[in-house]
Amino acid sequence: MISCVLLIIALPLMIIVSLVIKLGSPGPVLDRQNCIGCNGRRFQALKFRTTVHDPKHATAPWARQTTQIGPFLRYTRIEALPQLINVLRGEMSMVGPDGHSPAFLD
Repeated sequence: MISCVLLIIALPLMIIVSLVIKLGSPGPVLDRQNCIGCNGRRFQALKFRTTVHDPKHATAPWARQTTQIGPFLRYTRIEALPQLINVLRGEMSMVGPDGHSPAFLD
């Protein structure tokens, strides 16, 4: 219920951020990260894209160049607002750690 209310409140900001990302660089607005949640359940955590889109994935995610708005989104944690959708789906909780990457757990 809380995530639904927060999602409605954050929707105008999320629309503005989506437009800025789309106009600022080509590629998708959202970034999907494979994660493992409770009981080993795999899901894709959603975040706003803060790096330049690399369709070939030639560089590692941590080595990619950030977009112009990327550092601001990371500093203000606005990049994580789409994770409210994951909370609404029941894949994550509002409190607690983010889902772990499968590479760290394998």
